[in-house]
Amino acid sequence: MADGSEAWPGWEDAAVPPERLGSYLRGFRALLARHGLRGVPYGHFGEGCVHVRIDFDLGGDEGLRTFREFMTEAADLVVAHGGSLSGEHGDGQARAELLDRMYPPEVLRLFEAFKAVWDPDDVLNPGNLVRPRPLDADMRFSGPTVELPLTLRYPHDGGSLATAARRCVGVGKCIDTSTGVMCPSYMVTGREEHSTRGRARLLSEMMRGETVTGGWDSTEVRDALDLCLACKGCLSDCPVNVDMASYKAEFLHHHYAGRVRPASHYSLGFLPLWARLASAAPGLVNTALRTPGLSRMLKRLGGIAEERALPAFSRTPLRRAWRRKPRPDGAGDTATARPRVLLWPDTFTNFLAPEIGAAATRVLEHAGFEVVLPRSSVCCGLTWISTGQLGLARRVLRHSLRVLEPEIEAGTPIVGLEPSCLAVLRHDLHDLLDAPRLDAMSLAELLERDAGGTDFGGLEADAITQQHCHQHAVFGNDADERLLRRVGIGNRTLDSGCCGLAGNFGIERGHYAVSVAAAERVLVPEVQAADEDTLVLADGFSCRTQIEELTGRRSWHLAEVLDRAIAGQRADNGERAPQRTTHRAGGTTPSKE
Repeated sequence: MADGSEAWPGWEDAAVPPERLGSYLRGFRALLARHGLRGVPYGHFGEGCVHVRIDFDLGGDEGLRTFREFMTEAADLVVAHGGSLSGEHGDGQARAELLDRMYPPEVLRLFEAFKAVWDPDDVLNPGNLVRPRPLDADMRFSGPTVELPLTLRYPHDGGSLATAARRCVGVGKCIDTSTGVMCPSYMVTGREEHSTRGRARLLSEMMRGETVTGGWDSTEVRDALDLCLACKGCLSDCPVNVDMASYKAEFLHHHYAGRVRPASHYSLGFLPLWARLASAAPGLVNTALRTPGLSRMLKRLGGIAEERALPAFSRTPLRRAWRRKPRPDGAGDTATARPRVLLWPDTFTNFLAPEIGAAATRVLEHAGFEVVLPRSSVCCGLTWISTGQLGLARRVLRHSLRVLEPEIEAGTPIVGLEPSCLAVLRHDLHDLLDAPRLDAMSLAELLERDAGGTDFGGLEADAITQQHCHQHAVFGNDADERLLRRVGIGNRTLDSGCCGLAGNFGIERGHYAVSVAAAERVLVPEVQAADEDTLVLADGFSCRTQIEELTGRRSWHLAEVLDRAIAGQRADNGERAPQRTTHRAGGTTPSKE
């Protein structure tokens, strides 16, 4: 429901002749009111077919009695209007008991005789149409609920994982392989247990404790979640917003409590720590990572797929380069004070791609902002969240909030460059902590909101964009699309779903084949078919890595594209543009732009 309470199918698609729809709806609303129920109608009114979700209380005896009475009276109401109990989806167990209110006994006997011809042993959907079971039998909420300890807050589900998991009502949009982000593992394997729906049902069974009896120790649930990319596609693409990435993190947190974790949880889960240590001697570390024998050994020890290349750390991380950065004209001058923004130095930008942070800084300063970094190191805890180390993630986030406290109190906007880290600040933070809402946004969102009149020049180029799946799920890329049009770029955002790398997923040993298959479904062919002059855009570090490894194409962050447009504008005006530098593992070199 709009207020977050639960609503259910059951009276899902009754249909009446369209000319009698008004009378039916008036009667239907009166029936809801008489039973103290609320419903959200939607669907094909033009055909007289009304889909509706109703806030039945299916967890107690009184609610079940109301459910049965309502369904019976609703069936009579439809029949009185010359309609059908099910105009589209079929009757099944949910409504078959009511068919005798719509058909005479001789017709029902014909149904039974027809089924007996083709199914004499009654093995196909027994009790779903012929000789139906009661409509209130075998309800999902009958039976026990196992009380398991929880770590996440589930603010939209009353603090209950059982409630969260039963959001899934089996619509099956997650097994549509033609479009969208959800569900990449099912798109590759075609197996139900690798769909959002399949995993939600397993979690529901785990919370009941009847079929899946191991609780957090369950190997069935662990194996089904193993191929979940934690892409968050279901958070936005699922009609009821199942958030399987969060449920997976919760499960992994408890499943491995007090146990030795998979090696990748230590290598990739602790990436922010390893990156900080590597920054002390990045040249030495990069040499070691490129040495074949040592590289193979590190991959084996770290649970990393042999096929993957290890990252190269920048010689000059963003925070270190920041200390040497000259102040822009007017900074610190109270007469020309610029609005202040805080650039979030995520691990990927800070240690692996600081050139993107530098480009974003130049773009923001061109738009008239004073750009600052946090006063000390911060982290969103993403890698610990995705590997189910929620206690560590919570401590990391608390530390970051303490560092940010003066800026939060001052109302300073926070600009995130890595979509997955920004998604944590916008969404996951509030699953882990009762924290204040941050004014955190993407570069495009901030520029559109607070610098709408800025002229960024033009590029007049074509582009294709691989939208990060966490961006798709949490805050979208509409602002990016509009900003690209402003600088003359003809962009097409690919309907390619998740890139397949998905943070730690595609780097872990055992996941490489699924990771590549997800990318080769749409992304790789689209990039390979693009003209050389077409820009390939990808804000996510994982997306850029996957594209480069599988296609050899360089992909660009939006900040870099805008930076190029500004540089071109200055060149056209005869101005001397500031030298761009690109930070790579081999050193700091002038860029070719």
